[in-house]
Amino acid sequence: MKRAGRAEWTKLRTDASNGWLTLGVFALTVAVGAAVAMTSRCDATGCGADPTRLSLTGVMVGQVVVAIVAVLMAGNEYGTGMMLTTLTAVPRRLTVLCSKSAVLTAVTLVTGTISVLASLLIGRLVQPGRGFTREHGFRALSLADEPTLRAAVGSVLYLVLIGLLGLGVALAVRHSATAIGIVLALLFVFPILAQLVADPDWQRHLQQISPLTAGLAVQTTVGVDDLPIGPWQGLGVVALWAVGALAVGGRLLCARDA
Repeated sequence: MKRAGRAEWTKLRTDASNGWLTLGVFALTVAVGAAVAMTSRCDATGCGADPTRLSLTGVMVGQVVVAIVAVLMAGNEYGTGMMLTTLTAVPRRLTVLCSKSAVLTAVTLVTGTISVLASLLIGRLVQPGRGFTREHGFRALSLADEPTLRAAVGSVLYLVLIGLLGLGVALAVRHSATAIGIVLALLFVFPILAQLVADPDWQRHLQQISPLTAGLAVQTTVGVDDLPIGPWQGLGVVALWAVGALAVGGRLLCARDA
């Protein structure tokens, strides 16, 4: 397992595109979060805005790049035929699955943590000048505040789970473009359907099973009781999607030839 993990790390870091994509996760997450923080306003008490979630808006964009990195981690090997070499060097296919998952998790944890902390720091510096003040009922963003800490930790875990979801899908379909399309559909089709459905009960159910809507509920710090699903329960939904994708991908990895 140790040697397999080292091999996966070597493959990941020696591919220049992965470095640029990882940098893109940070750049997009921080840039979008900063843009939203700098353009949002709260001009009176009870404006209903959620400063923490506004600062972390970039996670919604960064997750797309995380999913791409995860898909390419397996999809590129199938596309180039390198998967045969990988499975020859490491015949135990579950070891291959675990090593890829571990390396992807570690890289996403580091990148996600830096991105989330930078986004919150920018929000802390910018938002008081945009009306998010004590006079309007807001404290400066701080990880000492339990809801903000939960939003930060949950956002990082969400990115990790999206990465694992992408890896599982890529192992199942063995084609990068197809896998990316499937992951993006899983993320964005459910929220669109929820907007098109008129029945409020069905809207709520679609939001509860949507990886995007349910998972990002963990970022909410204002009006938590109005959410279609609780913050940690929503993150659990994403975990189920990720585990399911890895289970299917791992099963097919073991059952099929490279």
